[in-house]
Amino acid sequence: MRVLVVGGGAREDALSWRLRASPSCDAIFAAPGNAGTASRGENWSIGATDGKSLAARCAAEGIDLVVLGPEAAVAAGVGDRIRDAGVAVFGPNRSAGRLESSKVFAKRFMERHGVPTARAIVVHSLEGALKALEEWRGAVVVKADGLAAGKGVVVAEDVTEASALLRTWYGQNRIPGGGSDVVLEERLVGRELSLFALADGRAMMPFGSACDYKRAGDGDTGPNTGGMGAYSPPGDFPESLEDVVRERVLAPVLRGLLAEGEAYIGVLYCGLMWTASGPYVIEFNARFGDPETQVLMPRIAGDFALLLKSVADGAMDLSLATILPRHCVGIVLATSDYPRSNTPLAGLTRDLSLGAGCQIFWGGSELVDGKVSSGGGRVLTLTALGEHLEEARARAYDAVKALGGRLGTTDLTYRTDIALV
Repeated sequence: MRVLVVGGGAREDALSWRLRASPSCDAIFAAPGNAGTASRGENWSIGATDGKSLAARCAAEGIDLVVLGPEAAVAAGVGDRIRDAGVAVFGPNRSAGRLESSKVFAKRFMERHGVPTARAIVVHSLEGALKALEEWRGAVVVKADGLAAGKGVVVAEDVTEASALLRTWYGQNRIPGGGSDVVLEERLVGRELSLFALADGRAMMPFGSACDYKRAGDGDTGPNTGGMGAYSPPGDFPESLEDVVRERVLAPVLRGLLAEGEAYIGVLYCGLMWTASGPYVIEFNARFGDPETQVLMPRIAGDFALLLKSVADGAMDLSLATILPRHCVGIVLATSDYPRSNTPLAGLTRDLSLGAGCQIFWGGSELVDGKVSSGGGRVLTLTALGEHLEEARARAYDAVKALGGRLGTTDLTYRTDIALV
């Protein structure tokens, strides 16, 4: 098969890496791709949301399978355009993708179909938000409705903090992702995890899970980011985790989608809080997560490309690829001012020799004269495998330290507590 990965971040680099290793994959392409995807295939100079150009190029290049990476591509209807051109797509259409692109839609969908989730109120103005908070007790999770690159959710410790945030958002027209709709949600108590489910329009089955770290600093301090690290599989959860999530979350989600005429094809990322009463949905993503994908891909064996093609064709065959019983830890190296701003970096070393079981996945970047030029922010994710979590974690941090100045810069920061369960 000739496979195209849409996107240009570390998630897409990891997907490209695993897909290229599949026996059925003859050639790999990426649009727009990055320095990592360029090392194993061809990058196209087409933006991830340019569905018209991507569909035309896919037809011209004889692409057999398109894998949608970023949420923006789903929300822009890229999958719809490419399917209309007769090419198989692993990724939902724009309508089904509203489970991620609209927090309001997702919340109301879950309420309609009995999916366990936190109590919430949807507001549309500052006046409405302040009125809703008059009777509120305790912490408030404030969520912007639209896509905000992982930065549209703020946990306010009390009503005073939430009110100040909302005055800023509405008063200065600074709601992340735009629009005027905001979800006010109770804070759930428990442990977070991410579970991926493959869906072929008729069935929905778990396929891997991970825990990620969203805040910038150690001890979950600092602002929310797109994710500073992850590990897979999650530790200290019940052995029945996947069975429970399949029964309580995936089954009602699938029934709801079918009842509303939606054929969801691709991967559904379930952001969960495991409470004393079991799993509650915090959020849905309509694609693989970042940085969770980077720690899931090294654990996969078999023909991953053919598995995704079977999903895209509406005939999911989970026997084509399996998840190994090994542990993987991923550490994101970011510029020091991230997420407040991104500092571009140039002249970074492209080929870095790491220890066995270690892998680097590049974030947004390009090759310039044999060196890597990064747009800044989350520059790369370094991952390591181990037979147990402690071994994987030790290998990952040893590899980070070994990078030192070999990367071509020391102006990178990272959390030191990833995978300390």
